[in-house]
Order: sequence, then structure tokens, then C-alpha cells
Amino acid sequence: MENYKEIERSIIKKYRKDIWAKFIKAVIDYELIKENDKIMVCISGGKDSFLLAKCMEELQKHGKFPFELHYVCMNPGYNEKNKELILANAKKLNIPLEMFESDIFGIVENIEKSPCYLCARMRRGCLYNKAKELGCNKIALGHHFNDVIETTLLSMFYGSEVKTMMPKLHSENFEGLELIRPLHMVKEEDIISWAKYNNLEFINCACKFTEKNKDEEENSKRKEMKMLIKRLKETNPNVDYNIYKALDNVNLGCVIGTKKEGEYKSFLEEYENVTGVDNN
Repeated sequence: MENYKEIERSIIKKYRKDIWAKFIKAVIDYELIKENDKIMVCISGGKDSFLLAKCMEELQKHGKFPFELHYVCMNPGYNEKNKELILANAKKLNIPLEMFESDIFGIVENIEKSPCYLCARMRRGCLYNKAKELGCNKIALGHHFNDVIETTLLSMFYGSEVKTMMPKLHSENFEGLELIRPLHMVKEEDIISWAKYNNLEFINCACKFTEKNKDEEENSKRKEMKMLIKRLKETNPNVDYNIYKALDNVNLGCVIGTKKEGEYKSFLEEYENVTGVDNN
């Protein structure tokens, strides 16, 4: 049996509960994939996006309805070693990967203020353009459960708002395009375990900015959130799951204000018309 078939088998056998079942649950619960969708699966070169590609491929083979997949990697300026590793992994995993070039790292490299933010926006724009070129109506990204929780805490602690990484959303600037995150419920520790079990080595962050500024990377706000959650789990093992569920269980009668499409609404607007019960 070819090695890639053993890797595929591990997803639906050994990691059926921790990866495959959670992937399928997100696809079903959030209605991420529909019949005749044409989906561009974005592969960055990391463990998450490669796992996503294999899960999507497996679902396409054995799902209940047809949909089309295109596996794409945008090269924003990876060094040759990282580029070769991405292509080698695509071959090892039997993924028909298309790589296209851009010069985003070169553009962002000398920008001092918020280079990561600008880089992310530019990369997203390039991917949307590629999806339109391929005639795709959806883009699949490899963000996982931990990304969702960390983003939520970052928004609260540094953005002063309750906001999370949604399982799907419509593109604001590219009409007809939708972004989906099928690994929304899959934990990073299980993705790492899957990679180690199959002796797979993937690139981490290959950004030229973080390569030159290791201290910046080590002290990043996202890592701060990751360490905070790790400490909290020592006394409350379910704290990450509780944060996740809280985002699906917001009691609008017990928040001071909400915002939708840029419009703020205070609880005072309906306060006199509501008869409530003291919850506290």
C-alpha cells in the first residue's frame, strides 16, 4: 500500500473521533459544503492546511453529493527550502497542488507598522483573485479550534469586543465568494498528533519578517493567549470548549450593547419595554 493511503486511513480510523468526526460535524452543522460547490482549498504549507486538503479529498470521494476541489498554494516569497518542502509534502500526500507566485513578503518586509496585518490582507486578496480565476465559489482555509479560541480572547483583551473566527462568511469585496473553515472544531493538539504519527514534517511560519525578528514572534499576542489558555486548563480542563460554546450561547438580554453591520445598539433602547428577572 502506498504511504499516502496509510495517511488517509489514519484520518478515518485512528483519528476518527478527534479529527474526522469533528471535521464532518462542522461541515454539517454549519452547512459549509453544498452540492456542486467549486471549492479552492488553500494550502499554506503547514500541518493544518495539508490535513484540511486530505479531509476535503476524503469527503469528496465518499460524500453524499458531488462537489469540485482545486488545491492551491500561493507562494508569497518562501525561501527555496520551504518551497521544496511544500511541493514534496504535496507529492507525498498525493495532492495535485498548483503553486502560483506573488511577491508579498518582499513588499511587506520593510514595512515597520503592522506588517502581519498588511501581509494577511494582501494574501487574502491574492487568494480571492485566484479563486475567481478558477471559477470557484468557495475558499477553504485550515483554521482550527485553537485559532478560534485565541482569536476570541484577542478580540476581548486587545480589541474591546466579543468577536470570533466564524466557520463561514461572505467575502466583502468579491461578490459570490464564500470563505469556509471546515477544521473549526478540530483541536491543534490532534493535528500535531496526526502529523507525528505519520512522520510528516511541515513548515511553520515561513514569513521573512518573523525569521528576522524571533523575539517579536516569541512575544506575540497570539502566543500570549495560547499560554493563558494552557494555564487555565490546568484548573479547568474544559475552559477552551466552554469559551467556544459561549459564542454559540450569547444571552442578548444580559449584555450592555451589541453591534451589527457597524450599528451599535444599547440595552437601554428596549429596557423600559422588557420585564426581566434578576439573573445575578
